[in-house]
Amino acid sequence: MGAGMAKFICKEVETVDDYDEYCHYVAGLVGYGLSRLFYAAGTEDLALDSLSNSMGLFLQKTNIIRDYLEDINEIPKSRMFWPREIWSKYADKLEDFKYEENSKKAVQCLNNMVTDALIHAEECLQYMSALKDPAIFRFCAIPQIMAIGTCALCYNNVHVFRGVVKMRRGLTARIIDETNSMTDVYTAFYEFSSLIESKIDDSDPNAALTQRRVDSIKQTCKSSGLVKQRGYHLEKSPYRPMLIMIVLLLVAILFGVMF
Repeated sequence: MGAGMAKFICKEVETVDDYDEYCHYVAGLVGYGLSRLFYAAGTEDLALDSLSNSMGLFLQKTNIIRDYLEDINEIPKSRMFWPREIWSKYADKLEDFKYEENSKKAVQCLNNMVTDALIHAEECLQYMSALKDPAIFRFCAIPQIMAIGTCALCYNNVHVFRGVVKMRRGLTARIIDETNSMTDVYTAFYEFSSLIESKIDDSDPNAALTQRRVDSIKQTCKSSGLVKQRGYHLEKSPYRPMLIMIVLLLVAILFGVMF
């Protein structure tokens, strides 16, 4: 892992293959190690390396996408993990995306990056569907749901280039609380994939490919027969803060009357 990461200290991430290789060293090898630990503990069958690798790559690619602005503004030197093979189709320099005048091309590149990450989703579902131990299942499933949710949040979202983009704490808490079975996983992947689908712009250069990958994820989830309606919402309701204020006001009035 260390040797692999060191390789990219002096070498830029030029191609998508380089990108996959870097993510393999950073996170795919962690997937290998965890799968072997689960097997050694006697609680799980030994997973295929390709599936273990995809579990790591999906998480790492999601982090790289979300952390664009933090990485590009790193001092004394930018951290650049987006592959040139992708971003060079939209700009002369990777840092150009943070400037408002390049917003359209920035979002197109972002959508390309998210579409690339989605290729790992189905192998992640295959990996998780084979897990038996409830604690191990939750340990693996919660981060993967957070990843597909973050992809849905980032997709077609120019704010990735303006500041911090994160899932709401309430939604994060709900995912942690409600993720206990493959029904929960398939439902989350189906709903977050549907959210990505709802944001696809037909004029986007990768719209057709994104649609195919989303359709494939949704079909895998539906074929399981386990998808239920849950209703994950990435956007904060404008009425919720007002509702909280009203409730707090009523509680204050009630305490004032009682005491």
